[in-house]
Amino acid sequence: MAVWIQAQQLQGDALHQMQSLYGQHFPIEVRHYLSQWIEGQLWDAIDLENPQEEFKAKRLLDSLIQELQNKAEHQVGEDGFLLKIKLGHYATQLKSTYDRCPLELVRCIKHILYTEQRLVREATNSSSPVGGMMDSMSQKYQQINQAFEELRLLTQDTENDLRKLQHNQEYFIIQYQESLRIQAQLSSLATLPIADRQLREPALLNKRATVEAWLTREANTLQKYRLDLAEKHQKTLQLLRKQQTIILDDELIQWKRRQQLAGNGGPPEGGLDILQSWCEKLAETIWQNRQQIRRAEHLRQQLPIPGPIEELLNELSSTITDIISALVTSTFIIEKQPPQVLKTQTKFAATVRLLVGGKLNVHMNPPQVKATIISEQQAKALLKNENTRNDSSGEILNNNCVMEYHQTTGTLSAHFRNMSLKRIKRSDRRGAESVTEEKFTILFESQFSVGGNEQRLYLTLSLPVVVIVHGSQDNNATATVLWDNAFAEPGRVPFLVPDKVVWPQLCDAINMKYKAEVQSNRGLSEENLVFLAQKAFSSSSNNPDDYRNMTMTWSQFNRESLPGRNFTFWQWFDGVMELTKKHLKPHWNDGAILGFVNKQQAQDMLMSKPNGTFLLRFSDSEIGGITIAWVAENPNKAGERMVWNLMPYTTKDFSIRSLADRISDLNHLLFLYPDRPKDEVFSKYYTPPLSKAVDGYVKPQIKQVVPEAAAVPEPRVGIQPIWDHGASPAPVSHPHTYGIFPPMSDSMLDAEGDFDLDDTMDVARHVEELLRRPVESQWGGQQS
Repeated sequence: MAVWIQAQQLQGDALHQMQSLYGQHFPIEVRHYLSQWIEGQLWDAIDLENPQEEFKAKRLLDSLIQELQNKAEHQVGEDGFLLKIKLGHYATQLKSTYDRCPLELVRCIKHILYTEQRLVREATNSSSPVGGMMDSMSQKYQQINQAFEELRLLTQDTENDLRKLQHNQEYFIIQYQESLRIQAQLSSLATLPIADRQLREPALLNKRATVEAWLTREANTLQKYRLDLAEKHQKTLQLLRKQQTIILDDELIQWKRRQQLAGNGGPPEGGLDILQSWCEKLAETIWQNRQQIRRAEHLRQQLPIPGPIEELLNELSSTITDIISALVTSTFIIEKQPPQVLKTQTKFAATVRLLVGGKLNVHMNPPQVKATIISEQQAKALLKNENTRNDSSGEILNNNCVMEYHQTTGTLSAHFRNMSLKRIKRSDRRGAESVTEEKFTILFESQFSVGGNEQRLYLTLSLPVVVIVHGSQDNNATATVLWDNAFAEPGRVPFLVPDKVVWPQLCDAINMKYKAEVQSNRGLSEENLVFLAQKAFSSSSNNPDDYRNMTMTWSQFNRESLPGRNFTFWQWFDGVMELTKKHLKPHWNDGAILGFVNKQQAQDMLMSKPNGTFLLRFSDSEIGGITIAWVAENPNKAGERMVWNLMPYTTKDFSIRSLADRISDLNHLLFLYPDRPKDEVFSKYYTPPLSKAVDGYVKPQIKQVVPEAAAVPEPRVGIQPIWDHGASPAPVSHPHTYGIFPPMSDSMLDAEGDFDLDDTMDVARHVEELLRRPVESQWGGQQS
């Protein structure tokens, strides 16, 4: 289906060329609704110049019409009714057009597919990674569909052989009854006079000999037919196993892996429609062969002939049962995972789906699904078939749901919409493991029968879940989930992950997470990752190659604090993500935030730039902080310049006043590094000027300043709060004070030029409270 998906993305002249391929001779609707089937057929295997190939073309035409009719029959609803009529009309139209010349249909479709592939290749440039990936996907889908076609032909062949065997066996039984009748006649001769007996006996003996000779030959023939049929079934089941392995162990496992990485911010795992269609084809083919094997066994029981066929049929029956059991077990999946960081007493949802439920008629008696939370140890025991199914590690409310069949989509699924974890029972923790490292899983279980057999239990486990009871645990729980999702291997013992990984692997994981959390296409650059490596490994090297073979352990990631800090590497990085997500997203997307730069690097970068040049970097010393560094004159030493750093802003600060407004407030900040005027970068984010007073009140506005020692060469002591007051009754003299501001001194500046704005914001809040009072009372003293 990949070629058609790409063809639909064509634009301009390419789109017009693609549309011109279709018309009355081959409607575009047929291409759309049968795209997967069309791309899966072996059109190139038919030689258009060879008239003897016409029977192959006729078979493809018949299959195309059958597919169209099947698609039409499954349409329901008002829109489905119209489509049903249209598709039925197209089936009749194509049969009328190509029934006498089926090779022309093959010629038409080959031309369409060739032209579409050329247009797509030209549009996407197949040498690009995306183009190459789509070509590879298209080739894989074609191989799968070709295998299904081969299975269909094999199954049809064994069906024909089975009918022939049944016909021959029925005739054999008739002849066998004839031999019994002859034997009865011979036995009855004993009661006749000798003359009569001698007259009739020779003819009956000859007839009996002839029939018995025929029966002997035919018994051998039947035995050969049975063995040939069994060998054909063995070949079919081998191909079925191979096809099922590709779909379940490759495609479905890859889908589950994409689902897991989506939990870390990776691209969506994609829909299940194609996978379900493949699984349904598997189920249909398996079921047809299962019925054939049962009929062959019935024929054997009806007419036992000594030989190896009984053992062969038992083996075939056992194999086909294993295949269908594996199919049902593997296709009972979690379509929508529960949240992997799960807070108690909080509502959550999940969806479970059976991909073959419609084809195997499970929906005729909709099964119930139950959800239970179990520990990592219980999950291990469950997979070892140890009897711990009645154990649980907590209580989930609203944990039972009946599967619903949606006829329009053919899906059978259970939607748990209002589950809630009421309580959790934790196990004894190992060593340094914290509660946010303990993994659980949601077990979904259901009992149902397939094809009228006895009921069986089917189970599926969710991705690992970390249970928290307070929001403060979310940060560390997310680290556990991130590490597990990124580095888990398919088929692992629950929920083992490597204790250490090479640095580039971790870079991929945190970059994926960062882009998803910040909702940005601007990920972490190589320079950003070098900065993170320096922080993680306490290194000063700026060479990315120095870190490629270095490994990082889980303890380094989120157990051990960074040197000289009271937080871990992950806690610092998560703080950066949270701050950027909540308050800095547009500025990060604009490229206005360098972010991952240390203090020394910032100084080296700024000292070569004009005064007033500034940059934004994430704080090294505080979780979720960002600081402004700028270059200016040293007020204490004429002719010397220095780099100043504001104390970091946090979420608390930006909830009062945005970053853009704070930068606007600071007049000594002129150019964003390297040389962009600040208003050019930030003005679109400035808060508009305040309106005039309403009903005698002035709406306050807080502005920020820093000690002018950092802004101009002449030092002035103290922080001067400024506010806009709109149409205030009297002007405000900035040097005038009202006895509300605490005295400030140069002690606010540390040796590296850092300023603590906490006091500044305390003053600002005080001012805000003051300005909430009516204008008359606020300014009455000055008016007098």
